[in-house]
Amino acid sequence: MIELDNQTDLDVDTDALEKIASELTDAPIELIITDNDTIRELNAQYRDKDKPTDVLSFPIEQAIPGMPLGSIVISEAYVTQKAAEFGHKKSDELALLFIHGLLHLIGYDHEIDNGEMRAKEESLIEQFALPKSLIVRTRDQ
Repeated sequence: MIELDNQTDLDVDTDALEKIASELTDAPIELIITDNDTIRELNAQYRDKDKPTDVLSFPIEQAIPGMPLGSIVISEAYVTQKAAEFGHKKSDELALLFIHGLLHLIGYDHEIDNGEMRAKEESLIEQFALPKSLIVRTRDQ
């Protein structure tokens, strides 16, 4: 179950995101769609990076039945910008960022793993017939 806090006017198809989430977890997930100023503040506070970013994940450290797995925060501006840049729908870009954030919530970390997160992302992107732009743009990171 996705608990949506949409602080923007971005259209969010929670049913499509629920299908993706159900492949990885049955725990509730908080999804926050926000502006660049808010995500920049969160990025500065929690990652010491004073700039906006596309997606942030905040896993809940101790699993408690019925509590959300954690929070995924996505920048509406990045969704809009990257969808236009790569020529696909905003809903597809949102799904790509949601996948990335959700994988972080369940413990994947591309900064320290040996490609496991990237491989799982690629598998989910193919499974849900999403654009491959996330794979292309993150392969060298």
